Amino acid sequence: MATDGFTTCLWFDDQAEEAAHYYVSIFKNSSIGRVARYGEAAPRPAGSVMTVEFTANGQQFVALNGGPQFTFNEAISFQIFCADQEEVDYYWTKLTENGGEPGPCGWLRDKYGVSWQVVPDVLLDLVTDPDSEKANRATQAMLSMGKLDIAALRKAHAGE
Repeated sequence: MATDGFTTCLWFDDQAEEAAHYYVSIFKNSSIGRVARYGEAAPRPAGSVMTVEFTANGQQFVALNGGPQFTFNEAISFQIFCADQEEVDYYWTKLTENGGEPGPCGWLRDKYGVSWQVVPDVLLDLVTDPDSEKANRATQAMLSMGKLDIAALRKAHAGE
């Protein structure tokens, strides 16, 4: 990992390595980096995984096996901007399967409890349209959805 910039650290109980491989399998431009293990004097079993460095979609992360003291919540989420409905569907499906939970307005929690927003690129254009009636219709449509449907958002925006 580079020493400049910043890296997001994700705290897991004991699933850091599994989670890193999970995210790398979903996102393009992804890879596993260094794996550090706990030593003899550590609070966890010697030889068990302490951290896994990984890159997902070009972003740097460290997954830490820190214990059950802290869990994820919706106060922090990752936004995935999608070019089209196929991409929205892909990320929504991958991140909600095997224990993930769909949420409202494009939000979801994956099987580890990490919150994501799967957002079509066009959404912000629709909900910030200078024509407030169009923007309001698109916003109301978005608020009624779980996974965002680009065609339905465009229809609502157009007043259809």
